[in-house]
Amino acid sequence: MMRAPPLRHVFATSVKEAAHLLATDPRAMILAGGTDVVPNLKRRQFAPSLLVSVKRVDALRAIRAVAGGGLSIGAGVSLSDLAVDARFAKAARALRSATAQVATPHIRNVATLGGNLCLDTRCTYYDQNLEWRQAIGYCMKAPKSSGGVALRDKEDCICWVAPQSPKCKAVSSTDSAPALIALGASVVLESKDGERTLPLRELYADDGMAFLTKRGDEILREVVLPADFQHWTSTYWKLRRRDSFDFPVLGVGAALKLGSGGTITDARIALGGVLSAPILVPESATLVGKTLTDDAITAFAELAAKHAKPLDNTDLEFPWRKRVTKVFVANALKELRGDDRASMGRLAERAVVG
Repeated sequence: MMRAPPLRHVFATSVKEAAHLLATDPRAMILAGGTDVVPNLKRRQFAPSLLVSVKRVDALRAIRAVAGGGLSIGAGVSLSDLAVDARFAKAARALRSATAQVATPHIRNVATLGGNLCLDTRCTYYDQNLEWRQAIGYCMKAPKSSGGVALRDKEDCICWVAPQSPKCKAVSSTDSAPALIALGASVVLESKDGERTLPLRELYADDGMAFLTKRGDEILREVVLPADFQHWTSTYWKLRRRDSFDFPVLGVGAALKLGSGGTITDARIALGGVLSAPILVPESATLVGKTLTDDAITAFAELAAKHAKPLDNTDLEFPWRKRVTKVFVANALKELRGDDRASMGRLAERAVVG
């Protein structure tokens, strides 16, 4: 049985107290649901000296309206609560769909939105126990000199996924990020020095080691949906080997604002699971002014798939994962057009295998 290493564990009673504790110990980590942190502790991928639990911070579990018509979602809200919240049934359906597809009901009951957004990047060569990683000489993300512990700064060690790469290629596996990026969400980070707000897409960097732009002394306090989020229609498509459990090897968040006659007046399509960071497809704006014809959908799906650059770092073969990106982007747009999702899922299976 794998056990976590010895460490201090304290319960913060407020966000400010948690931020103060992080500032006083550079090796401190936040613990919310623990569904990612605890297994990584047992595999010795992390070695914090202090775990700061925020489970007793009620403010992090609040969902409230904000000035101007937006909505604030506390980082401590459970994925189960988000998956059934009626406020997201139509306008922010991408978020509801994404959180409903994370892991299993038992895990969703304790996993939090903030934890899923800050989920550690994953890799075939990294997500193993200490002895397994020791046998291959460790890797760039968790090198020998660190005792196999994940680092944020580069060391002279190989990335087994891409041996010539100067940076780690571990992949982003958060479900909620592509959905929320498509919805135009922002995040509020708090430290002892105050708070700062940034677009959610700017929270991530395309680097498997330093994958968050959040500083070590900052806490992700809340996610804010923009004032016009109720005027959008959205969805989320996820690819994984087992539909009932696995991490995504592809996630597609799609959100459109539609005008008269179904003309697109704004669009955001985001991809996850294909790089070290979720990305907003730069060509999303090319959908504006168009209607969702088969030709328009096919043309955009071709453009979006060019940004998917999966490698041999997670489940399933990466050439197939790249090919299926086009199919899933197209299906997400077809669903927003009004096509039946269930039938598209069966067609997608045949399309990517054939």
